[in-house]
Amino acid sequence: MEEREYLEQYEKRLEKLLAGICGSEGGMFLVEELEERWTEDAPEYMADAVGQINSYPAFTLAVAGFYGMALAALWDTAWEAHKRDSYALFKQCGGGFDTVDEYILEKIVGVAPDSDARKGIDNMMRTLSHTVMSAIQHENIEHQTTRAFYILARSAKVMFRAGVTIELRRRGYHYEKVKLADFVN
Repeated sequence: MEEREYLEQYEKRLEKLLAGICGSEGGMFLVEELEERWTEDAPEYMADAVGQINSYPAFTLAVAGFYGMALAALWDTAWEAHKRDSYALFKQCGGGFDTVDEYILEKIVGVAPDSDARKGIDNMMRTLSHTVMSAIQHENIEHQTTRAFYILARSAKVMFRAGVTIELRRRGYHYEKVKLADFVN
């Protein structure tokens, strides 16, 4: 149980840190359907990521964020049509991890390649992924251990949520504080 608590605390700290960078002090957007999709797709993402992480660690983590953006865009526009085959759609880019960011931003999210929005998203993902890399390094975890794998998995999950948050904020979603008294007679 101690290991699980450690991982949960790491995830919470990382999520709070990235939420602040995303400008979402109220926390990351949590959409139940997208969380369920990530739970189902994470094993396949992790299988793909493990082969890339040593060569491209920051970008491999950013891919989880781009995937979150893609699912948030689909959730907002065409969820029923894509909710069951979302990872297959994600892998259709043809170039694997090398071109997945371009495919997602241009074909799914609808951001033009040379636009200011594209530059902002790229900079945000770069900042987030490097922040995650720094957080991982500060954990002083031995490479190629079970703990290292689980930290990578938790980090990817938080990057996914960051991607969801970025895209939903771009689409105008936001949290509002409400008073319970407003809903009770």
